[in-house]
Amino acid sequence: MALKPTIYKAQIELADSDRNCFESLSLTLAQHPSETLERMTARLLVYCLNCTRGLEFTKGISSTDEPDLWVHSDHGDIEHWMEVGQPEQPRLRKACGRARLVSVYAFGKSAPTWWKLHGEAISALPHLQVWQLDWEEIQAATALVDRTVQLNVSIVGGVAYLDNGSDSCSVEPVLLREAQ
Repeated sequence: MALKPTIYKAQIELADSDRNCFESLSLTLAQHPSETLERMTARLLVYCLNCTRGLEFTKGISSTDEPDLWVHSDHGDIEHWMEVGQPEQPRLRKACGRARLVSVYAFGKSAPTWWKLHGEAISALPHLQVWQLDWEEIQAATALVDRTVQLNVSIVGGVAYLDNGSDSCSVEPVLLREAQ
């Protein structure tokens, strides 16, 4: 019998003063059985950092043809393809051929090593931007998440401040490569 995903419900008050985006979000996230809570938290954070009309979670880790999140145009074209983790160059090359903008949010203890080993080759890809999320900051954000969570997320000056009513932390994504 296959393991089922764990469902998380997040009520988020998002105040992104960098992009003038103020939303009350009610999100349902499915944590794949092989996905860590840190990775799911990173996906949630990426959603907040990129909140826009049409942004969707995908099948993600259980699908080889979809990113973790994406935005489609009204005509069905992929506007923004978002990967969380340390994807391989062939996957990113394929994504760059399908989407107008591809964003990678690298995280984990080995993210700096991944970038050092693959950054030069990945940087040759068109319309690709790469961000790094600090592992310790993601762990602190993960400590704020429960199966049903209410979060206040404020984004100011590129820093995301998260607060669940009893604890808080901040996550500052670092831009490693800007889209060309």
